[in-house]
Amino acid sequence: MKLSQAVKPISYLQTDTSIILADLEKNHQPVIVTQNGQAKAVLQDIASYEATQDSLALLKILAMSSKSKQEGKSKPIKTAFEDIRKSIAEAE
Repeated sequence: MKLSQAVKPISYLQTDTSIILADLEKNHQPVIVTQNGQAKAVLQDIASYEATQDSLALLKILAMSSKSKQEGKSKPIKTAFEDIRKSIAEAE
């Protein structure tokens, strides 16, 4: 879907909500809602929203791990597993 087709005025949203929701579910393309000629909101189907949130969460994890590595807070996996095994053995 072209972006120009995805722009809808708020009056269209108010009168044809069920049509917009059906299109969102079918096409998985966001709809830009305008008010007084200005873009005010973006509507998207729940599956696309959840996928976006999952992607953002992964990016945040990657950024945090990169920061930890830069700060010297990481260690080789072999050492990490040795430490885990040692702490399990001490707990028993």
